[in-house]
Amino acid sequence: INRATPNTNGAMLNEMQEQTVIGGKSSKKMVQILFVVVTQKPKEMEGTYPLPEAQLDRFLFKIDVRFPSAADLNEILLRTTGEDNPRATPATSGATLIEMQDLARKVPIASNVLDFISRLVVATHPGDTAAPLVNRYVRYGSSPRGAQALVLGAKITALFAGRYNVSYEDVTAVAAPALRHRLLLNFEAQAENISTDAIVADLIQHVSQAKK
Repeated sequence: INRATPNTNGAMLNEMQEQTVIGGKSSKKMVQILFVVVTQKPKEMEGTYPLPEAQLDRFLFKIDVRFPSAADLNEILLRTTGEDNPRATPATSGATLIEMQDLARKVPIASNVLDFISRLVVATHPGDTAAPLVNRYVRYGSSPRGAQALVLGAKITALFAGRYNVSYEDVTAVAAPALRHRLLLNFEAQAENISTDAIVADLIQHVSQAKK
C-alpha cells in the first residue's frame, strides 16, 4: 500500500469506507462481503510513500509478518518449487461469510469488559490516566476506531475459543494488532527504538492493575 501514490490510496480507502466504486459520472455498489487485505513495504525501502495516520486508522488490524523459520521456509520451498501446482479452492460461500459476520456482532460483551476496552484506549493518550511509557513516548493515541477493533476482535477470539461471551483475555489477545498502527510515537521513541508493541504491553499491565 505504501508503494501506491497518495491519490491511489485515497481512492481505495474511499471505496472501502463507502463501499462504492466511482468512475466518471457513474457509481457502482460493491459486494457486501468486501474484505481488504494490503501489504506494506518496510519504511527503509526506496520508492515508498509514508501513510498518514488517518489512512492507517481505517484498517482493523495490523499484522506483523516475521521472517519464516527454517522449517517454515522448507515448507514454502516444497510448495512453490515442486511439480505440484496448488490451486486455491473456495472454503465457504459469500452468504455463509455474511452469516459469520452477523454472528460475531451478536456475541454479548459484559459492561466491565467494555469499560476495560474504553479505559485501555483512553490510556493510549498522554495524560493523567496514561501508562508510563505512553506519557514518555507517545504523541497521539488511538482513535475510537481502535476501541471498535478491540471489541470486534475480542468477540471473534471468543468464538474461536468456543465461547459466546468476551473475556479480558480475548481483549488483550488482540490489543497489539488492533492498536500498534494507531499510536503515533515521538522522536524520543524512535531514537531509542521503542516499539508500539512494547507500549501496548505496558498499557495492558497499567490498565489491568488499575481495575483491580
